[in-house]
Amino acid sequence: MPQRLDNADRKLLIGAGVLLVGLIVVSAALAPSRNGGGSSFPSSYSNSWGGAKAAFLLLQESGYKVQRWELSPTELDEDSAHEVLVFADPLMPPTSEEKSRILGFLQNGGRVVATGFSAASLLPEAESFAPADELEDKVKFPALLPSPLIADAPEITMAPPKDWKPARVSHLVVYGNKDTAAVITYRIGKGQVIWWGSETPLTNRGIREPGNLALFLNSAAPSPGKRILWDEYFHGARGSLWSYFAKTPLPWGLVQVGLVFVAVLATHSRRNGPIRMPAKPSRLSPLEFVETLGDLYSWAHAGSAAVQILYQRLRFLLTRQLGLPANATAAELARSASQALAWPEAGIRETLQQAERTATSGQQLNDEEALPLVQELFDYTARLEMKRSEKK
Repeated sequence: MPQRLDNADRKLLIGAGVLLVGLIVVSAALAPSRNGGGSSFPSSYSNSWGGAKAAFLLLQESGYKVQRWELSPTELDEDSAHEVLVFADPLMPPTSEEKSRILGFLQNGGRVVATGFSAASLLPEAESFAPADELEDKVKFPALLPSPLIADAPEITMAPPKDWKPARVSHLVVYGNKDTAAVITYRIGKGQVIWWGSETPLTNRGIREPGNLALFLNSAAPSPGKRILWDEYFHGARGSLWSYFAKTPLPWGLVQVGLVFVAVLATHSRRNGPIRMPAKPSRLSPLEFVETLGDLYSWAHAGSAAVQILYQRLRFLLTRQLGLPANATAAELARSASQALAWPEAGIRETLQQAERTATSGQQLNDEEALPLVQELFDYTARLEMKRSEKK
């Protein structure tokens, strides 16, 4: 037969349910949005025209090992030969330690794909130039050199940089025109830098233009075995392992699971604990009983009754202890008690005879007369019971 919930259990479950629903509503309201609808920079979280979520998802769905990188460059692996680091218009400048680590990343064989004039602060051997205006009309740039970067992309479209003309011989202009370079590449140690003058080819709007998608894949995904790290650290997403999980529903899920566990634990312990009858406390303690009985005798002026009760109790104990018949006289009881228990014979005889007269004659004693006699009878009874307990 199923057990019925009592009121306490019902209130507990209702409260836990209300709290769980409240947490779900709050988590839905406060969940961080990664849509970035108003983003004007190429973040992999943004689905606006200027964002780069489409390019990031394309890599994921094409089977490339791509992930967002929200840690400092100082956390990069020393073995970078199979890694590609994408800096899409970085917004924040690096520290000297971070810039040094990027240099080490390149020297150990890593590839860096950077876009925009702001990447100059991160790249070694970088020459600054005026930024491209993304609001201006886009310009088609032809390929100027044979390179793996131009495969399936003889021409690209992007916002034109302002008079970008690299001075170093090692900086090869892959795309450009007579006015400005658009894409350059150069070697640093074992690694390679691919620098675009504008982020247009990887944005949600620009990736659709002819040649732009091919340039993006040739630059960021040269082979399926490469691990692609899309930097969001220099977009302001400074993360740790916990901050990564904090952006997911995991923390709220843990809170909800914890509440359910507490509710289950509370109901389980109450329903499956040992069954015991509730203790029934005595309505009166021994001392309260004695005081109540004494008050009753005093109120009824029943001193003679108290004397009679204690006398019968003392006679019963003496005859049993001394082996005398039940009809033994007070004198016989006193003599035997004096011999066996070393009690003064005169004292015990007088007490027994006085109590016997009160019990047999029906004489009513007042409180002043009954109290000393009751005390004497009680004292002899207590001494006799103590003797019996010592024998046991």
